[in-house]
Amino acid sequence: MKMKKILIAIFAISLVPNISFAGPKAEVLHWWTSGGEAKALSVLKADFADKGGEWTDMPVAGGGGDAAMQTLKARIVAGDAPAAAQVKGPAIQEYDDQGVIKPYNIDAVAKAEGWDKLVSKQVAQHMKCNNFTQYCAAPVNIHRIDWFWANKKVLDSNGIKMPTSWSEFNAAADKLQAAGIIPFAHGGQPWQDATVFEAVALGIGGNDFYKKAFIDLDQKALSGSTMVKVFDQMRKLKSYTDAGSPGRDWNVATGMVMDGKAAFQIMGDWAKGEFSAKGLKPGKDYYCSPTPSNKGYLYNVDSFVFYNVKGADKLEGQKLLASLIMGKNFQKVFNMYKGSIPARLDVSMADFDDCAKKSNADLNAASAAGGLMPSYAHGMALKGAQSGAITDVVTEHFNSNMSSKDAAKKLAAAVKASL
Repeated sequence: MKMKKILIAIFAISLVPNISFAGPKAEVLHWWTSGGEAKALSVLKADFADKGGEWTDMPVAGGGGDAAMQTLKARIVAGDAPAAAQVKGPAIQEYDDQGVIKPYNIDAVAKAEGWDKLVSKQVAQHMKCNNFTQYCAAPVNIHRIDWFWANKKVLDSNGIKMPTSWSEFNAAADKLQAAGIIPFAHGGQPWQDATVFEAVALGIGGNDFYKKAFIDLDQKALSGSTMVKVFDQMRKLKSYTDAGSPGRDWNVATGMVMDGKAAFQIMGDWAKGEFSAKGLKPGKDYYCSPTPSNKGYLYNVDSFVFYNVKGADKLEGQKLLASLIMGKNFQKVFNMYKGSIPARLDVSMADFDDCAKKSNADLNAASAAGGLMPSYAHGMALKGAQSGAITDVVTEHFNSNMSSKDAAKKLAAAVKASL
């Protein structure tokens, strides 16, 4: 009888469902789908798996992240936010205002690991919610936006050096065009137009002008004579593109430079990830140099925001993911693939290439000179309504016969209407 009761008990226990913790899980929404980007992200996926995590990938290609943000908003409205999503700049605090980030699950990780000592104060402020007091996002890298990329063979064979002023660039482009070479590889998409525009504005107007126009939204700066000159240079750049430019993806334009079909591209240093993925080396196969400015530096910090999710496995997944993103080894290996530089201040640059070392040195110099500026085009400086208003006018001017004076006036009016 006693043995029968024991057997019944054992059988009953076997019927109880297994409710033990299954391990950390994370669904991650991002737009890193090009060759260099995907290779860089695979580092994080592998680290997550090595720690017992289950990664659910949700890539959304296109539009420099615009399509991903539309998908993210739809998921949030449906009450089905992913554990983490690639979001940056003031959009982080906008999501916090909507109440979809609370509770700040990763702040405990940040405090335990001392993130405030590992990243600059300027970067840390972008990552915090609750009136900038608690971490709700983890920084992956620092991208420089204002870069020239050029095919070394094309430039060398035409006796052209990397330009240090916009007039030098125009002279080089005229020479290349006369030789039947596409001077400027560009993808005619709004975010790419904006990327070029802010680099031109920083160079022609200077650091103070950039701050007044794209951070302070000063009406005189937006509508004045300096902005007219910026639009004049944009018109020149348009004339150096080819007929296939409209709608072209950025990495296809990068490919034109790599293949020698075009000489220059203006793009953030994620373009270097494409060169690296093809085994090309700076100084040997291609040139990299900042677009002309007075110790200016336009930055974009890629980051992952952690949303309000339920379930111990998802919460642990968020904590693990945040910790791995800020890991010293990941910050090094990821950024060597991605083309950017680490957000962590204590990562050695010894193994990075010359472009990355130049970026790191210029960042420090720009910071000291007051030239370290958040990129408006890549969501670091303004909220969506204001940045969208600027980009709409920039793209309209770039793809029409609108005069530079009319564009400057329209730019100021559009920003004022968006406030």
